[in-house]
Amino acid sequence: MIQAARRLLRQPSAVRFALLLLLLATFGAALLVVPLPEAEEFPGLADRLGGLAPVAAVGGGALLLVALVPRTFITLASGAIFGALEGAAYALGAALLAAALGFTVGRLLGREFVADRVRGRLARLDGWFARQSVLGVITVRLLPIAGFGLVSYGYGTTGTRVLPFLAGSVLASAPTAFGYAALGAAATSPGDVNWYAAAPAGLGLIASAVLVHRWWRAERGRRVKTAE
Repeated sequence: MIQAARRLLRQPSAVRFALLLLLLATFGAALLVVPLPEAEEFPGLADRLGGLAPVAAVGGGALLLVALVPRTFITLASGAIFGALEGAAYALGAALLAAALGFTVGRLLGREFVADRVRGRLARLDGWFARQSVLGVITVRLLPIAGFGLVSYGYGTTGTRVLPFLAGSVLASAPTAFGYAALGAAATSPGDVNWYAAAPAGLGLIASAVLVHRWWRAERGRRVKTAE
């Protein structure tokens, strides 16, 4: 087994894939030992950053997401700092940037290794990812299978096209972005929150349910035609 591992690590694609796994393991370990800030610390951050606060919110939020920090925490913090609607907008910007970064890293470090080794059912699964539309990405994003950052890395190792992936990632993130941002705003300034700001969350959840149902029916119809 040791000899096989050595032969494998002589391959550049295997070395890159090992680096991807090491990166994810490092992020996971950091989450266990580095404490996240308390909600009471959030409101003063925007005042200290001044005009750079929106840029820091999007860029910093994206970096935290690719470091596997849960998107729920990022969105709650954004709402606590900027308010419901503005916080949701910055959280979505961070999600878009994080999706692009995670996908790019996964594609550069893991795609070649995965493509050279998928066989049988895994090859069919990889082909399904490659054919995915925006709707398919939305569906996978809505499934509680892994965190936002981890899914982005994983998608990068598949044959998925980048534009449908980014569009689907943002659309799938929108419902909870408005809802959690409103909750974050309520946690720090309960008297100042306009709960109508959370209305897009309800509309987004309804739209997401409709999209998932349509996708499921389309996939079922496609399987029936293939069987015939």
